[in-house]
Amino acid sequence: MGHDGLMTGSSPAGLVLTPGSSARRDHPGLLAVDHVVTEAGIAVERIEFPSQAAGKRRPDPPAVCIETIRAASEALAARLKVAPRRLALGGRSMGGRMCSMAVAEGLKAAALVLISYPLHPPGRPERLRTEHFPQLQLPCLFVSGRRDPFGTPAELKKETAAVPGPVTLVFVDGDHSLRKRESEVADIVCPWLTGLK
Repeated sequence: MGHDGLMTGSSPAGLVLTPGSSARRDHPGLLAVDHVVTEAGIAVERIEFPSQAAGKRRPDPPAVCIETIRAASEALAARLKVAPRRLALGGRSMGGRMCSMAVAEGLKAAALVLISYPLHPPGRPERLRTEHFPQLQLPCLFVSGRRDPFGTPAELKKETAAVPGPVTLVFVDGDHSLRKRESEVADIVCPWLTGLK
């Protein structure tokens, strides 16, 4: 038990999950993770960004997404009566990227779960979305499809070397959508979260 009354060396108390830019909080991949992680005793809060909730196609600016994640983290932490740093954050594609940017900007978290991280736009490997990686001083799980045009396994291995926190890379058969791989991804995320110390 730490000085602040928190258990040390335990898995996260909760997980805030975010969708990709063209999805909502009920995306099958998020539902699958929610189901398995909740059964393991970790509370899950699936959220969506304001433009998604309003049914708009255009994503919100990063500042709006980051503030949405911050508010959701504080709300879940208050509900669970834990500090925000006891929560894991993550999601699919853009949602996961926004969670990682929120952490880089100072939001405390236990870990990041980054499913189909969009390392660069398809066909534009020079436009990397990694400038904030050196600020990620926490455990990070990257789960991506081997045929993801947003980042190949080799590219992810190379770029995640800039992350100072412990990095776990898992590649599954599939493209960026990971369609029909939802339960496989959930079965990767859950034991990783529960195994965190």
